[in-house]
Amino acid sequence: MEDFEDKFAYDRARKKVKEIRSFYINLACYCIVIPGLIAINLIYTPEYLWFFWSMTGWGIGLLFHAMTAFDIMPFFGSDWEERKLKEFMEKDKERQSRFKDWDHER
Repeated sequence: MEDFEDKFAYDRARKKVKEIRSFYINLACYCIVIPGLIAINLIYTPEYLWFFWSMTGWGIGLLFHAMTAFDIMPFFGSDWEERKLKEFMEKDKERQSRFKDWDHER
């Protein structure tokens, strides 16, 4: 059982590291692409600042990505996730127990 728990903890940690790495890659791309879009916009069409839409949209996505990667969820945080996992596990145990009781009655 301990090996299973260690593997489970390792898998969760590995997933979290991948999420954080993915966020940093996204952030780096944002920091490279947005200044390029600003330059293109100001050189070719300075009368209309369209880069703002790309910067805002991607920025909002980046904010949500950061919230997910670093567990900054005001509504569905990691404690909520743990509570739900326990709740579903308890319901599953209860169903299995009722099924066993029902099977023994037959």
